Amino acid sequence: MARLFVSIFLRGAILALGTAALGASARSLTVPQAGTYEAEDAVLTGTSVDTAQAGYTGEGYVTGFDASGDKITFHVNSSSVALFDLSIRAAAVYGDKRTTVVLNGGASSEVFLAAGTAFAAVAAGQVLLTTGTNTIDVVSNWGWYLIDSITLSPATVRGAAHPGVVAAPVNPAPSAGAAALYRYLRFIYGKKILAGQQDLAWADWVAAQTGGRAPALVSVDLIDYSPSRVERGTVGTAVEDALAHAARGGIVSVLWHWNAPAGLYDTEENKWWSGFYTRATDFDVAAALADVTGANYTLLLRDVDAIAVQLKRLQAAGVPVLWRPLHEAEGGWFWWGAKGPEAAKQLYALLYERLTVFHGLDNLLWVWNSVAPEWYPGDATVDIVSADVYAQGNGPMSTQYNQLIDLGRDSKMIAAAEVGAAPLPDLLQAYGAHWLWFAVWGDTFINSPDWNSVDTLKTIYSSDYVLTLDEIQGWRG
Repeated sequence: MARLFVSIFLRGAILALGTAALGASARSLTVPQAGTYEAEDAVLTGTSVDTAQAGYTGEGYVTGFDASGDKITFHVNSSSVALFDLSIRAAAVYGDKRTTVVLNGGASSEVFLAAGTAFAAVAAGQVLLTTGTNTIDVVSNWGWYLIDSITLSPATVRGAAHPGVVAAPVNPAPSAGAAALYRYLRFIYGKKILAGQQDLAWADWVAAQTGGRAPALVSVDLIDYSPSRVERGTVGTAVEDALAHAARGGIVSVLWHWNAPAGLYDTEENKWWSGFYTRATDFDVAAALADVTGANYTLLLRDVDAIAVQLKRLQAAGVPVLWRPLHEAEGGWFWWGAKGPEAAKQLYALLYERLTVFHGLDNLLWVWNSVAPEWYPGDATVDIVSADVYAQGNGPMSTQYNQLIDLGRDSKMIAAAEVGAAPLPDLLQAYGAHWLWFAVWGDTFINSPDWNSVDTLKTIYSSDYVLTLDEIQGWRG
C-alpha cells in the first residue's frame, strides 16, 4: 500500500509552526489541542483521500480501511496533561462498522459507527493527552468506512460520587444475600473496582501470577446446561465452580451462552456445540415469541426452566448472582439478538418473569449487557448496565462507559462484564471511568502477552484501587 504523508493543522486558526520530520514529504505542525482536525491533513497509512461522497468538510475525507493496519494518524501537541472528549465525523455507507482509536501507540478503544449515507459525528470516548506531541490513530477494524475529521473538546473528569444510583434491587423482595451484595456494590461504586476473571481455573492462574492476589469476582457460563447440549452429552460444572468461589468469600457472576433450543445445523462449518451463534441455527426467536402456543415457545420455556434448576442450586446455598443473560444482544451474532431489539427485549422480559415470578429466584441481580438505547429493556428489570469490550492496551474503555452513563442516566451502576484486556487503574481514575468490576475472558486473552502481560496484571492486582479476593472478605456485612 502506498503511504501518503501530509501535515496536521487546525483549520481556521492562526498556528505557531514548528518543523520536525515525519517522513520524506511531511512536516509536523504545532497546534493547539482543542478543535477539529481534518482527516485528509493527517498521516495516512494504507488509506487515501477522496471527494466522491458529498457532505465532507475541508478538502476531502479519507477512505480505504480495507486491510488490518490501515489507519489515519493525527499528531496533536499539548502544553499540559489534559482530558478531552473525542468525536469522529464518519460515514458508514456500507453498513454498521467499528473502528479502533489508539492513543500514543498504547491503549485502544473500539468505536461503533452506525450505518448511514451521510457524515455524522460519533462520540468516541475520551483521550488523556500528555505534555508534548500526542498521536491519535484511527485504525481499520470492521473496515470500509469514511472518516472526515476528528474533534477534541475539553472534558471534565467525572467525580467519584453517583448519588442518583437506585437504592435497591429491581426485585422488590430480594434474598438477604442479593440485598447485601447490592448494598456493597453501591458502597464501592466510584471508589474501587472489583478484579474479576472468567472461569475459576483462570482465576487460580491469575493468583499464581500475581503472588496470591486472586480475583474478587469469578464469572461462570451455564452453556453446558442448555438442553440442546445436554441431550448431546455435555455435563456442566459451572455451578460447582460458582459454589467453590462463593465458599472462598468471592462474588459470583453468571452468563449463559444459550445453545439454541432447536434448529441446529450441526454441519462441518457449524457444529452443534456452536449453536448459540446466529450462523449455526435457523431458530427464529421472533417467530417463537409470537406464537405462545407453538412448539418453539414451549422449547424456550423448557430451556429457561432447565437453567432455573441450576440457579436454584445457588439460591439454596445462599449465593447471590450477578445474572447476565442475553449478552451482546445488539451484535446480532447470537441468535437471541438476530431478529432485532424488540424480540431481544421481549425474550429478556420473559426471562425476568419466568425466573423471578414463576420460579421465585430472589438471589439474582439483573445485568443488562448492551449499550444501544433501542435495545434497553427498561429500568424496571435492570439492576446494572454493562458492556463487553475487547480492546488492547489495558485502557479505560471510556467510550462504552460514557455510553452506559447516558443509557442508565447515571441511575444504574456500570460494569465491564467481559473484557479482553484488564484496565489499568491509574487510567480508570484519570478518565473518571468508574467501572464496578472487570472480568477478563479466559484462554487466549488473560494468558496472552498481547492482551495482558504478567507485569501488567501484577500492577493492576497490587493497586489500592483494585479489590481482590482477600480484600472483600465479609462483604455481606
